[in-house]
Amino acid sequence: MKTIPFRYNDAGLTRYVKASGCAAKLDPSDLKQYVGALLEPNSNLISSLNSNEDAGVFALGDGRNLVQTVDFITPVVGDPYIYGAIAAANSLSDVFAMGGRALTAMNVVGFDKCHFGEEVLAEILAGAKEKIKECGATLVGGHSIETPEMIFGLSVTGIVGDDFWSNNTAQIGDMLILTKPLGTGVMATAIKGEMAGPDEIRAACESMSMLNFYAQNALLPFGVHAATDVTGFGFLGHLSEMLRNDISADIYEASVPVMRAARKYAALGVIPAGTYKNAEFTRNLCSKEADLLLSDAQTSGGLLAAVAQKDAYKALKAVKEAGCEEAEIVGEIKPRGEFAINLI
Repeated sequence: MKTIPFRYNDAGLTRYVKASGCAAKLDPSDLKQYVGALLEPNSNLISSLNSNEDAGVFALGDGRNLVQTVDFITPVVGDPYIYGAIAAANSLSDVFAMGGRALTAMNVVGFDKCHFGEEVLAEILAGAKEKIKECGATLVGGHSIETPEMIFGLSVTGIVGDDFWSNNTAQIGDMLILTKPLGTGVMATAIKGEMAGPDEIRAACESMSMLNFYAQNALLPFGVHAATDVTGFGFLGHLSEMLRNDISADIYEASVPVMRAARKYAALGVIPAGTYKNAEFTRNLCSKEADLLLSDAQTSGGLLAAVAQKDAYKALKAVKEAGCEEAEIVGEIKPRGEFAINLI
């Protein structure tokens, strides 16, 4: 597994975002209402937003399926190279969450040319290209516009077989494995507020820039029944998309990995607005009030995978050996009870 060269040359991106603000993210119900309604039935479209999936899956008719996704973020750190690497890892993740292989990627760029020189854009693109190459995909181009607020991400096309990982096909008795610690939303807020120290910034950047490609490859031999990646809707929000009317999830709150620094800053009230929105969305699904960090709005979070109980501990060991050292078993799928999510 590769790690990005950590040098943290702050180009002022995080202070810029702090000054200009950033757009709020739609919650799952918003997406279904405004975007999902636009989708039309197509026999080849076998997975999409309307089935709560992380990416669209389009059947080619020969046992192969295209996986398509697009994502972009505003700067979460001050170093443009690291920002590009994190944004790329975040965009590529949806393909890995489907059990797929990334084939091609295209840059999606909104650049503030009034405040930053072209060398900053060059660094962003270089950081992203390194992550694209790292998982064996090919950069094929992209599109850029000049914008008052900077954004960057990728449009990604991948491929997967008919046995792709859906997010709502978990089976009763499955164990839930989370491959990265939570807390990147809190840490991004602390970084933007110039509160985080160098070691804390390093740890957050290393987590966000780690490709879920490695966790996916480690999980593939174990017959994953369902999977998603934990990003902007937070752990509980993405977990809720994995559940159905016939199943619930028991979550072992104390076992959910959280960045140590994130706990410190959350206790000080350094919490992004999106986290509160996420918590409100899942409040009625939970058996009790959850730790707010379980709703933390993640950037490039880990995979959340449902694996048969007999394979769960072997799968966890493989994920840890693949470099996801803080991965943990965080819960179990149970028959539907009073609440969709039981916090124990």
